[in-house]
This record gives sequence, structure tokens and C-alpha cells, in this order.
Amino acid sequence: MKQLALDIGLAPGPTLDSFHAGENTAALQHLRLAVGDGAPAAPRSPVPTYLWGEHGSGKSHLLKAVSEALREQGGSIGWLDASVRFPTAFDDRWTAVVLDEVHLYNTAQQAAAFNWFVNAISPAVGAPRWVLAAGDLPPADLPLRDDLRSRLGWGDVFQLHLLDDAERRAVLREEAGARGIALSEEVVGFMLARFSRDLGSLMELLGKLDSFALQTRRAVTIPLLKTMLETE
Repeated sequence: MKQLALDIGLAPGPTLDSFHAGENTAALQHLRLAVGDGAPAAPRSPVPTYLWGEHGSGKSHLLKAVSEALREQGGSIGWLDASVRFPTAFDDRWTAVVLDEVHLYNTAQQAAAFNWFVNAISPAVGAPRWVLAAGDLPPADLPLRDDLRSRLGWGDVFQLHLLDDAERRAVLREEAGARGIALSEEVVGFMLARFSRDLGSLMELLGKLDSFALQTRRAVTIPLLKTMLETE
């Protein structure tokens, strides 16, 4: 049976609390400590942090969650990912630098990332800033300029692992229960077999299914899921 691709992305508003760690508890705990668990005056570690793992392991979720947590504490974040065509210069007002999708950076993005990294670690103004970065590959294997690649591997490096099927099933059932949905094993199995298996997409699919079930006043079943897809 051919797997269907559903391009619906991550659920909005990722937080550290909504990240399902699985084997990634050490990385999550490291980020919680670095953020300061919500304390406005929490010290930032100047030691860079790099997360790597295959697509769907939660890298972007964690980077967005950390960025939002720091903003809620009054911080200003320098953010760069592969979609930013014209990176800005380093801003002394930034309290942290976040670099996502580094394995996809073009020449200009690599130059900007290197400049941001150096200015964050050895700033002309203020204390060193934290650099948090993520990519699909370990630092040594990144297709980047040597000086940037070596710096990304300087500090704390964590590999993120995908949730296994049992963990995905448990997360889907937990989220469904929180929404008041009776999600059968058959529906869970159908979702895992036919759609993108990364957790962010599955959670977004569940949200769409919940809304559609409320609109149609029908129970969540495989036929309802198929009907929802036919109407999109």
C-alpha cells in the first residue's frame, strides 16, 4: 500500500513541555537547564549546543520552543534557517543565536552563520551569547565550510532519535484522550501506515481530524478520515 504524503508541517506553538522526548530525555533536560525553566534572570551557558538527527526527530520543534521561551523572558533571538535568503548582520541586542537546518545552508548563509557564531561567543559588546544549532548530520559530516563545521562541534552535541511505533501510538492516544476523542487502534494504525510518520505531522493530522469530527458530528473512524481527505 503506497504511503500518502501529507504536507501539513508541525503543529503551531511548539513548547518544551509539548515535546515527547522518548530516547531524547538528555537533550530535553539540557535545553530546560539552558533556558532556565522560565526564570527571567537565568544564566545562559556560552557553550554552544548542537542537535542532530533525521527528519522528524524534533529538531525544529525544540529550536522554536527554546526561542519562544527566551522571548517570553524578554530576550531577543537571532534566527537563521535555510529559508532565509538574505541573513542580517549580527545584532548586539540578541541574547542568543539559533541556527536551524544548517546542513542546507548555502554560501551566504554559511558566511552569516559563521559571523553570528563568532560574534556570539566573543562579542564586542556584552557577555557571550548562547548558540543553539541543529542539522540532519553530525558536525563532522556537515557539508559546510571548515571553520563553521568545526565550531558547530565545539560544545554540547546531542543526537535526537525518532520515536518508535509504540511511542507514536502512545502519544497519539494521549493527545486524543486530552481532546476527548475515542481513537481506536485501527484508526491509529491507519494514520501510521498511510501518512507522514513524523510526530509533528501526525499531531497536526489529529487536530484536523478532531475539528472535522466536530463539524460533521461523527465519531472518529477510518471512513471519516477518508472523507476529510476527499473534501480538502
